[in-house]
Amino acid sequence: MSDLTQAKCEACRADAPRVSDDELAVLIRQIPDWTPVVRDDILQLERVYKFKNFKQAWAFHHKVAELAETEGHHPALLLEWGKLTVTWWSHSIKGLHKNDFICAAKTDQLLSA
Repeated sequence: MSDLTQAKCEACRADAPRVSDDELAVLIRQIPDWTPVVRDDILQLERVYKFKNFKQAWAFHHKVAELAETEGHHPALLLEWGKLTVTWWSHSIKGLHKNDFICAAKTDQLLSA
């Protein structure tokens, strides 16, 4: 089990530091199915989860939404037939914080829950 899944999100203020390139290289290895993407000049983490039908994707969407509320950190969720795209980033710092990696790891953990 990843150390990230044992961590808890911390409050992230607008002056919190973004993850450095070196930290990114270490943290991304702990969540290998996630892809760093840049949208609107903001580095984000994204993963597409595939399911057999809409109902399974919807159920997983609900689990991710519950995780987001528990952690106090909220992703972009795109629910479609047979898939859910989850995108984590820290809005307040317009980039990636360790919280995003924690939540990505915990999202992966939900698959087996």
